[in-house]
Amino acid sequence: MTTTASYPPSRFGAWLIAATRVGVAFLWIDNTSWKVPPDFGEDDGGSLYRWTLLGVEHQVLAPWAWFVEHVVVPNFTLFGWAVLAIEASLGAFLLIGLCTRLFALLGLVQTLAITFSVLNAPHEWYWAYLLMLLVHLMLFATAAGRFGGMDGLLRPVWHHRPGRVHRLLEAAS
Repeated sequence: MTTTASYPPSRFGAWLIAATRVGVAFLWIDNTSWKVPPDFGEDDGGSLYRWTLLGVEHQVLAPWAWFVEHVVVPNFTLFGWAVLAIEASLGAFLLIGLCTRLFALLGLVQTLAITFSVLNAPHEWYWAYLLMLLVHLMLFATAAGRFGGMDGLLRPVWHHRPGRVHRLLEAAS
């Protein structure tokens, strides 16, 4: 069986890649809406704090549950700010299509962290986490920011500037 793949993709394929990237960006942006500083629900047992505790109460992976119970929960405010910063950055960078491969990998890691915390929680649909993992892999594999994003605009400039920064930016696009 042989297949012919065209790269770059067709105009329609490029549009779909860009639309998927923007849709995933809005997913992360929307997720920041219930991470409310300064306590992130720790005082009232709500929101991020409640969902974080599910990683202990309905453990998916024993080492992760231990990490959440002994490292995350005692330092919850710092953790809450980190989560808010990561998810806001994911949304912003994927939305504009800058350093998309790097942020697709960060999205993959964040999705794994969420998966290890809530996969076994009551009424959770495990396919949602698999789909999130797969979409981040697709964003990485296609260098999605090259289609309707800043990576596509800046890539020609990066190719004309040799050096370490060039290699770092090229790897991230």
